[in-house]
Amino acid sequence: MRIKACRKAHFNAAHRLYRKDWSDEKNYQIFGKCSNPKFHGHNYELIVGVIGEIDPETGFLMDLKILKDYIFEEVEERFDHKNLNEEVEEFKEMNPTAENIAVVIWNRLRNRIDQRFDIEVTLYETPRNFVIYNGE
Repeated sequence: MRIKACRKAHFNAAHRLYRKDWSDEKNYQIFGKCSNPKFHGHNYELIVGVIGEIDPETGFLMDLKILKDYIFEEVEERFDHKNLNEEVEEFKEMNPTAENIAVVIWNRLRNRIDQRFDIEVTLYETPRNFVIYNGE
């Protein structure tokens, strides 16, 4: 029987959506206020799902304390209260859209979580705007 266990986390970060090779006018046309050269911030909500078989010995899918630690080390410590464009290596050349942030988080966690589990990242940029990435 497959089951998904989830852990919720939170971080605050600033970013600017833009392409260096576009004019400010074109960036504003595509990204709107999110292309503000002075940046803007979000209160991101993150849900990480781990999917797999329950361990018959422990009754756990995965110890969620371990997942909590991985999320803290790979996401919260790296992203919280940061300017993503300027302070997070992955986004110095990659546009920090919610989609790209979710993929970066997934890749960081994929390197830490046992490969026998599938993982899913749900990232809320606002209460109404969110993305889900599962590695596909």
